[in-house]
Amino acid sequence: MKRTALLGVLAAVVVVILTVAQVRGMRNPHATASGSTAPAARPQVRLAAEGRLVAYPGAEVTVSSDSAGTIESLLVKEKDVVRKGDVMAVVKADDTLAALSEARSRVGESKADIRLFDTERKRARQLFEQEVGSKQLWDKAQRDLEAAQARLSSTAAEVRRLQALVEKNVIRAPISGTVVARFVDAGERITDGDPVITLADLSRTRVEAEVDEFDIARVGMDAQVTVTAEGFTKQWSGRVEEIPDAVISRRLNPQDPSKPIDTRVLLVKVALEQPTPLKLGQRVEVQIVSENK
Repeated sequence: MKRTALLGVLAAVVVVILTVAQVRGMRNPHATASGSTAPAARPQVRLAAEGRLVAYPGAEVTVSSDSAGTIESLLVKEKDVVRKGDVMAVVKADDTLAALSEARSRVGESKADIRLFDTERKRARQLFEQEVGSKQLWDKAQRDLEAAQARLSSTAAEVRRLQALVEKNVIRAPISGTVVARFVDAGERITDGDPVITLADLSRTRVEAEVDEFDIARVGMDAQVTVTAEGFTKQWSGRVEEIPDAVISRRLNPQDPSKPIDTRVLLVKVALEQPTPLKLGQRVEVQIVSENK
C-alpha cells in the first residue's frame, strides 16, 4: 500500500511539472531548451521589378562590314546556327581582286628580273676578274639586281595589302551562336561599318531587372528571384549575380501607366537557374526576395 501511494505521489509531481512547462512554452514560444529566447525571424518581402532577357557580355555580337560594296552572297538566314570562323556573307570585290591579280603578276616579273640581273652580275664579275670586262659594268649589274629586289619587296607588300582587303570582304562569324537578326540581303549596297548580321549564344542569357533606385538597399547578392513572362504559365527561378555601382534612366516604359517613366533604376543582373523558352529582349516580370530593412 505504501509503495502504491508513493507511486501516485510521484506521478502527480510529474504531471504538475509538465503542466508548468507547457504553460511557459505557450507564453514564450521562442524559448529554447536552455531557457534562452531565440530571435524572431526577420520577415521577407518581394520586390517587384520589370526586366528583359539579355545575353551575357560577349555572347551577342553585331557583325559589320569593314568595306563598302555590294553583298555578293549571304550564306545564312535567321535561326541558323554557325560556328566561329564560318563564312556568313561575301561582299563583291571585283576591283580589288583585279588589282591583286595585277600585283601578283608584277611579283612574278620582279622575280624574273632578279634571276636575270643576278646572272649578269656574276658574268660581269667574272669578266672583270679575267681583266676582260670593266668595273663599271659589274657595278651596274649589281645596282640592277638590288633595284629588282626592292621592286619585289614593294610588290609583295602590295599583294599582302590587297589580300587583306579581299579578306575583309569575307564576313566570318566572330563567335559560335545563332543568327538572331539579318540586316541586308544579297545584292544590296552597303558602306563601311554597316551592320550585316547579329549573332547570339542563346545558351548564355540572363535577366536584366530595372529595380527602382529607392529599393536598392533591399537588394542583396545571391537573393532568390522568380521570373514570369506574359503568355507563359510557368515561372522560372534565378538569383541576383551582379549589382551595378550606378543608377541609370529607365530603359523600359512601365506597363502600369500610373508609374512614372522618368525614374532612375538599377540594372540588377539575374542568373537563371534553368533554361527558358524566352527570346532575347523579351519583357519579363521579376520578384526579388529580400529582407525587410
